[in-house]
Amino acid sequence: METKDNQTISLLNNLIKTNNDRIEGYERAVKDTDDTQLKSLFYSMAQESRKNKNELLTEVIKLGGTPEEETSLTGKLYREWMDFKSALSGKDRKVIIASCEHVEDVTLESYREVMHSGKLPAQYVTMISRQNNDLLQSHDRLKLMKDTVKSL
Repeated sequence: METKDNQTISLLNNLIKTNNDRIEGYERAVKDTDDTQLKSLFYSMAQESRKNKNELLTEVIKLGGTPEEETSLTGKLYREWMDFKSALSGKDRKVIIASCEHVEDVTLESYREVMHSGKLPAQYVTMISRQNNDLLQSHDRLKLMKDTVKSL
């Protein structure tokens, strides 16, 4: 039987993996574009996930757990798809932004699953909600960029 702490560690580690996926994805996105505006945006989004990850891993350690260091299998598969799509698109700005918006959709879904699982102890709700709100703002920035940029 899983203890409450182990259950919480598992939930927090899922979000750590999600942030690991996001960090790796945006590091690749920085390499995939010569556009300085996008490089800056993607770098800041990777930094946002590093901050989230550090907060989460601190809590996992406090609970006596081992923080997750890997990415999720889904994230790895998505990055491969992103590489393929980027190569096919000729580094089209709108396609890169749309791909990254998809990353944000997946990230937000992971946060929603944890927040609505009914298994997250109350002391973590504020932190997870704040991180989710920050991620939602990043998603909305990407969506606005995608909606206003023209394809090459």
